[in-house]
Amino acid sequence: MSASTKLSSSVKAICYLAESYPNPKTSKEIAENIGVNSSKLRQLLSMLAKQNIVVSTQGKTGGFTLSKDPGIIHLQEIYCSIEDRKAFHLDVTRRKEKKQDRIHDFNNYFLNLFSEVQVEIEDMMKNISIKSIMERLSIKSNYNENQ
Repeated sequence: MSASTKLSSSVKAICYLAESYPNPKTSKEIAENIGVNSSKLRQLLSMLAKQNIVVSTQGKTGGFTLSKDPGIIHLQEIYCSIEDRKAFHLDVTRRKEKKQDRIHDFNNYFLNLFSEVQVEIEDMMKNISIKSIMERLSIKSNYNENQ
């Protein structure tokens, strides 16, 4: 699953949990509602639970619920919870040969460029909350009403 697919699936799941709060939802219910594979979704929900974005409860009436206000959950927090590498990962081979100087210069250029782009992306994602996404898509959160 690509980084963008993981992020969008996670955001859809979190929005669904905010919309159906405080009722726990199983991974199967969430997957069917947002149109993703339930086993891949379980992996994402597990990662989100480790970062206390969602809570998992066991038992007959168990499932996943949102553990934070959608207004304070931002895309960067979600992205860092589900991804182990940066959005712009450049795998370059480092060689010491003299004739490879030009390749080395190109590699360094792109490493620096992608590093700058990564910082800009993460800064933008810090300013986008789940609440703002839900408002833009006219999805009503029940999280604040039940607090």
